[in-house]
Amino acid sequence: MVPEDEMPKAPRFTIFTPSYNRAHTLPRVYDSIAAQSFRDFEWVIVDDGSTDNTAELVEAWAREADFPIRYVYQTNGHKKTAFNRGVREARGALFLCWDSDDTAPADALQIFHDRWCAIPESEQSKFVGVTGLCIDEGGAIVGDRYPTSPYDSDTLSSTLGDGIGGEKWGFHRIEVLREYPFPEFIKGLVGEGLIWNAIARKYRTRYINDVVRIYHVESDSLIHSRKTVAKMQSVAEGQCYASADFLDHEWRWFLRAPARVTKTAANHTRFALHMRKSGRQVSYLPRTLPGQLLRFLSWPLGLAAFLYDEICSPPR
Repeated sequence: MVPEDEMPKAPRFTIFTPSYNRAHTLPRVYDSIAAQSFRDFEWVIVDDGSTDNTAELVEAWAREADFPIRYVYQTNGHKKTAFNRGVREARGALFLCWDSDDTAPADALQIFHDRWCAIPESEQSKFVGVTGLCIDEGGAIVGDRYPTSPYDSDTLSSTLGDGIGGEKWGFHRIEVLREYPFPEFIKGLVGEGLIWNAIARKYRTRYINDVVRIYHVESDSLIHSRKTVAKMQSVAEGQCYASADFLDHEWRWFLRAPARVTKTAANHTRFALHMRKSGRQVSYLPRTLPGQLLRFLSWPLGLAAFLYDEICSPPR
C-alpha cells in the first residue's frame, strides 16, 4: 500500500473530453489544454467506441505531456454514458467538460480558478460552479452577455427569467454532478439541459463576462448535421423524457417565458409522435396537472411540428 503522504495529490480540475471518432479534431484540443497557464489539472478522455486512431493519439500525448492524461475506452453508449463515466473517473474537485472539437484561451483555467476563489468559502457550497462566455473563430461573442459580472443566478432564472441565451461554458463541482447522473436507461441521446435544470433547482452558478471558450463549427457534429426523420427518431425518447420533466417542474415559468414553455410542451407531442412512428411506446408523460394541461393545450402545435418534420425532412 502506498503511504498516504506519498499518494499523488488530487488535481484542482478534471478536464473531461468525451470523444467518438474525433481523431481529426482532438489535436487542437490537446494543444489548447497543453497551453493553459494554470497547471493544476488532469485530462480524462472517455472514448465512446471510436474506430479511428484516437487511442494511438492519446497514448502518444500521455508519454510527452507534463500533466496527467487518462484514457478510458467504452462501447458506444452516447454522451450520457461517457459523461457519467468521466464523472466517476474524475479526481479533481472541479469538473470541466471540454468537447472534442473546441479550444480555449490560454488563461481560461486561471480565470475559472480565480473567479471561483472570489466566492467566499462559506458560500461555495451554495454554488455548482462558474460559467463564462464563448467566442467564435472570428472572435465574436456567441450569444448574450450577462447584465453584470459577476452575475449570480441559475440556469432556469438566467434563461427563462432574464432571457439570456447563446453558447456558454463552465465547470461544475464534482460532488454536485455525482448527485445528478444522466439517465442511462433512455435509448439514444439525452440533452444536457435535463441535468442543468435539475441542478438549478438547488444550486446557483456564478456567471462572468470573461471569454473562456472558442467555439468551432464542425460539419460532422450532431448539432450541425442535417435534420432528418431518422435523426428526429434517434433523439425522440430523450426529448420526451426531458420535456415531461420540464413540464412537471418548470410549468411555473409559463407567465415569465410563455413561448419557451409552450415550445417545450409542443415538443413533447412532436417527439412522442416520432417515437410512435418508429414503433416505440411513449412512457414518459407529465405527471403534474399543470404539466398535463400545458401538453394538452400545445398538442396542435406539436402535431404541426411533427408533420413538418415528416414532409420537409429527408428520411436519412
